Amino acid sequence: MAVSRPSGPAGPEAPAPGAKAPVGAAGLPAPDAFDPAAFRERVLTLAVPHWRDLPWRRTRDPYRVWLSEVMLQQTQVARVEARWDDWLALFPTVGALARADDAEVLRAWQGMGYNRRALGLHRAARIVAEDFGGEFPRDLDALLSLPGVGPSTAAGVRAFAFDEPGVYLETNVRAVFIHELFAGVPLVADSQLVPLVRAACPDGPGADVRGWYYALLDYGAFLKRAVPNPTRRSRSYARQSRFEGSHRQKRAAVLRAVLACGEGGITALQVAELIDRQEAQAGREAVGLSGVEAILGELEREGFCANREGRWRAGSERR
Repeated sequence: MAVSRPSGPAGPEAPAPGAKAPVGAAGLPAPDAFDPAAFRERVLTLAVPHWRDLPWRRTRDPYRVWLSEVMLQQTQVARVEARWDDWLALFPTVGALARADDAEVLRAWQGMGYNRRALGLHRAARIVAEDFGGEFPRDLDALLSLPGVGPSTAAGVRAFAFDEPGVYLETNVRAVFIHELFAGVPLVADSQLVPLVRAACPDGPGADVRGWYYALLDYGAFLKRAVPNPTRRSRSYARQSRFEGSHRQKRAAVLRAVLACGEGGITALQVAELIDRQEAQAGREAVGLSGVEAILGELEREGFCANREGRWRAGSERR
């Protein structure tokens, strides 16, 4: 499989780590002052030395592209790379994922964080298998109808699987546009970026949409290491809350306990005893039986587990 690589003529060097960033090529953060062709040439040039050869870039299979987009949400690239082959060994196609049960999918996802993404993947896979004949839709509205697929994920699938133009606005893309076009401007709104991203995206016969967005991703990843993270000047930027000791951490621990019990299930009291031992080892207060029961109730309502005759098992009975 040939991989789309950014390329461009010789041009200005990217900022070295710790060095002052160059002034943006377009100069003004306004659509009417924006030269898309000049901007593309600059970014393609700056991205070349920062190209990343990642496994999901060696395919145009929309299932694998979609999988990478979901896995990479709020998760470091290195962690996704480490889990990529293991996941595909279990679920090599969207059909294989659709045929799995919730518990299998949740177990395979452990360690990736944000377990809702796993259930979203599973539910979307079933819809693709049942409503689209196992063929991933290319149409934007059809993609957006799938659980867990928002505008960025849908645009990513269309760009990287089908070379379809669109507004793919994720964190590294956002970093490039803010760094290059909004130097020193605080609280940049996505509504300011969307028309620029749309205008910059190549279109028409032979347009390499895939290569263009790879260039933005690679240059953006570099910028976040080389200069103060430009995305912190985004209005949508939010610092991730502390995980350890949070309600989210306790939910994850409860779900792990249920997943570990297998088909035999586990009682709420057994879960509480296990969680409270873990909390004590970490120097935190006990969650207690009532706290664990409340968490199990949350997880059940969201489809992560089910109570069957007083024993909790992973997955939902709903199909």
